[in-house]
Amino acid sequence: MKRSSGILMPIFSLPSPYGIGAMGKAAYEFADFLHRAGQRYWQMLPIGPTSYGDSPYQSFSTFAGNPYFIDLDMLAEDGLLRKDEIAGINWGTEPRYVDYGRIYESRFDVLSRAKERGWERDKQKVNAFIERNSRWLADYALFMALKRHFGMKSWTEWEDEDIRLRKPAAMAKYRELLREDIELFTYIQYLFFEQWTKLKAYINDLGIGIIGDIPIYVAMDSADVWAEPEFFQLDEKNLPVEVSGVPPDDFSAEGQLWGNPLYDWDKMQSDGFGWWIRRIDGAGKMYDVIRIDHFRGLASYWAVPYGETTAKNGKWRTGPGIALVNALKGWFHNLEFIAEDLGYATPDVEKLLKESGFPGMKVLEFAFDSRDSSGYLPHAYIENCTCYTGTHDNSPIALWREEAAPEDIAYCEKYLGLNKEEGFNWGMIRGGMGSVARLFVAQMQDYLELGAGCRMNKPSTLGGNWEWRLLSGELTDSLADRIYDAVRIYGRIDRKKDESKSE
Repeated sequence: MKRSSGILMPIFSLPSPYGIGAMGKAAYEFADFLHRAGQRYWQMLPIGPTSYGDSPYQSFSTFAGNPYFIDLDMLAEDGLLRKDEIAGINWGTEPRYVDYGRIYESRFDVLSRAKERGWERDKQKVNAFIERNSRWLADYALFMALKRHFGMKSWTEWEDEDIRLRKPAAMAKYRELLREDIELFTYIQYLFFEQWTKLKAYINDLGIGIIGDIPIYVAMDSADVWAEPEFFQLDEKNLPVEVSGVPPDDFSAEGQLWGNPLYDWDKMQSDGFGWWIRRIDGAGKMYDVIRIDHFRGLASYWAVPYGETTAKNGKWRTGPGIALVNALKGWFHNLEFIAEDLGYATPDVEKLLKESGFPGMKVLEFAFDSRDSSGYLPHAYIENCTCYTGTHDNSPIALWREEAAPEDIAYCEKYLGLNKEEGFNWGMIRGGMGSVARLFVAQMQDYLELGAGCRMNKPSTLGGNWEWRLLSGELTDSLADRIYDAVRIYGRIDRKKDESKSE
């Protein structure tokens, strides 16, 4: 990876008249903005279908795309919808925030109309899509049809034990009974990947790569666990034995109880990590760089007995370590990875990061936290790392300035030489942009100097997360030019491109 920079901006945060960001006009315009601003990367959050809580890190499938991101205007242009069918729906009244409740109530009805018009028309292309994705698509479509049939309950609560356990007779029965819904969820994925493929090609043609984010764990209520329970630590009833989390620390007295099922690493390693190779293969077709969330869990992971209400009573377990890393590197020579190595650093994690060769992460907001002896100060960086102003789990800079201890802000101002003329946000950005870190990434909110009400996620909380959206008109040419100037000054753009722009 060359010295470069990017912007963190989720798909759902793009402007749209239909309540949530999508892969339509606004996505193409954002790509154009990145290009004008001299950015080499667009970092996104996971783009899979979200479950309860709307978190992109809790998805019904690690392979599928989010139906909400299918652009409705593009479907109308393709003759699959009429404008009047989408214009009269209340998608939410506040353009700054996603109203997931309203989206859920209406989106699938609209997509059903598209399927009715397109299923037979697109049959040949759909069949080719089904064949290319046969390893996951059939199970996912059946899983979603079953969830709808059983009132959207988690698959562990379905009333029919035979289908919970995937007995052949039950599988055949429900494939016939739920055929129409199976077709719907299949067609939705066809539409998603049709739009995604075109958008990615446009982004790449601008010289911009996509950084995709894959959570280390998958959701318990997912097609992944239901379809292949043998790869997870489950009991005879397919319930978890232990679940994921992180231990208590200075930031959380209870720790964080995530609740994801843990992998059976011995089983996975016995077939050469085939499940992970399939997962990364799918992600590699969607992204140019893959950020592995909670990378430390590959070295050692915190395992909490199923049924605990906090993460306090967990234990450290040994992960697959370098064996998995080497397997992935052996299969995917052209993929680049970023290791999210934040949190409780132990020697085994540091050793694995070094052996992997993956760049780790540095967060500027952590650099000035007096609660922690910081290895995040820019003077301590190595070149092979990625510097962030903050991640999706952190406050935007303007909000962090209000929340942090006064002594932390004073230290930040002194360390970075901040001044009123430049502004606090842009001084922080300068601190990261000018560091030796090979890649620098800032949240879009930081360039816009947005604070209260614009945080993406507050860990261990329910409600009010994953809702922030960009407003139409906030991306200006003058902002793009200011970002470009910073990129140019600190050598984060290809010199030939810079010279051609200045001519």
